[in-house]
Amino acid sequence: MGNLPNITNDNQITEAKFQELRLRLQKLKESHPRISDEVKRLAELGDFSENAEYQLAKGKLRGLNSRIETLEKQIGRAIIIKPSKNTDCVAVGHNVVVEVNGVKKTYQILGSSETDPAKGLISRHSPLGSALLDHRVNDVVDVNLGGKIVKYKIVSIK
Repeated sequence: MGNLPNITNDNQITEAKFQELRLRLQKLKESHPRISDEVKRLAELGDFSENAEYQLAKGKLRGLNSRIETLEKQIGRAIIIKPSKNTDCVAVGHNVVVEVNGVKKTYQILGSSETDPAKGLISRHSPLGSALLDHRVNDVVDVNLGGKIVKYKIVSIK
């Protein structure tokens, strides 16, 4: 168990994802004063136990603060993926063209937070992503997909 990657703490992201997170954080911070003022205004109405609007606003503010804190931590821990110019071996950030069962498919290997297999974006921790890493053009890698071994031939690395 100790050798398994902790994908929940996979901090590798693209520059585009990093900028997206910063923009989202900025927007949340911009809405904070408005929500905070609403909580203060409703608090002035008195009896908190009977003030449903206050309770809702306070919950909204707590949720906002939690999202801000989460994004700040994610941004603070981010490691920007800088794909190696050396395309001799597959590395995180590379686009890899593979052939499987006579069909060519292209995948980009990224960190876990940006995966979208339908768009060809796969995690470096996925069975295919981890199998491709450090391999070269013309290598054939075996990938266990649901108990079935599938062979992928690396056609090109970009």
